[in-house]
Amino acid sequence: MTTYDIIKSNKRRSFFLIAVFVILVLAVGYFAGYYMGIGYTGLSLAFGLAVFMTLLSFFRGDSIALWTAGAKPIGKKDNPYVYRLVENLCITAGLPRPDIYIIDDQALNAFATGRDPDHASLALTSGLVDKLENEELEGVIAHELSHIKNYDIRLMTIVIVLVGTIMLIGHWFIRFRIIGGRRNRSSGGGRLGGILMIVSLVFLILSPIFAKLIQFAISRKREYLADASGSLITRYPEGLANALEKISQYNKPMKKATSATAHLFISNPFGAKAKKGFKKFFSTHPPVEKRIKALRNM
Repeated sequence: MTTYDIIKSNKRRSFFLIAVFVILVLAVGYFAGYYMGIGYTGLSLAFGLAVFMTLLSFFRGDSIALWTAGAKPIGKKDNPYVYRLVENLCITAGLPRPDIYIIDDQALNAFATGRDPDHASLALTSGLVDKLENEELEGVIAHELSHIKNYDIRLMTIVIVLVGTIMLIGHWFIRFRIIGGRRNRSSGGGRLGGILMIVSLVFLILSPIFAKLIQFAISRKREYLADASGSLITRYPEGLANALEKISQYNKPMKKATSATAHLFISNPFGAKAKKGFKKFFSTHPPVEKRIKALRNM
């Protein structure tokens, strides 16, 4: 698969994900409106929500991700070392320079976000900049620039808002049941009310799992591809391999780690917690040992 194939695939997946999300929200709106006796009002409200959240995820999802992580923008005067590294690697990769952000956190991590290479941002933790050698930091930055070049950032940024909304719908569905139940208690809505309650509970339980599976399916393959593409930019896979070793050895969670944005980072922001028990099966990142082995076999 060529880089152009990857880009086309990511664009198709982005719009497919949006389409599934819109259909899901409209279905919930129609069902809730029918049960609560408000007709197509529920569908209209759901349509408005779907349009708003889709536009928000496409145009402002990057801002939400950066705000959630506590990232602060920097210029050339603030950190000339990082600024020049990013600038030089962008020239090599044939990319416009993304906006650069620093996250005040001693954890070793980084992520890229945005909707396309012309509207992209790169965030690095202060711990990553302080603790990595020049070639190692180059490897991490090249990895994130590969996410930008391959349009991974659009797909992963859209996931943040849409997955969060899917999880909220689960809670709203229960609220619809409570409000609808009160309104229909006197009219004996018995069997239909019972069915809706079961559906509501199933949806509430499954929606976070469904959201997690979307992140899981999207992220793991993307990380392997970005490792390989980033190594082509630096021509030095060992730099990224060494960086991943240091990142995995630190193993402490980020101060503002959230499950909504975990799939964006080069390494799971929950640190060692993500590798314990059942959580490791739902990790948004492939095992770091396998990534390092693949890099050193290049």
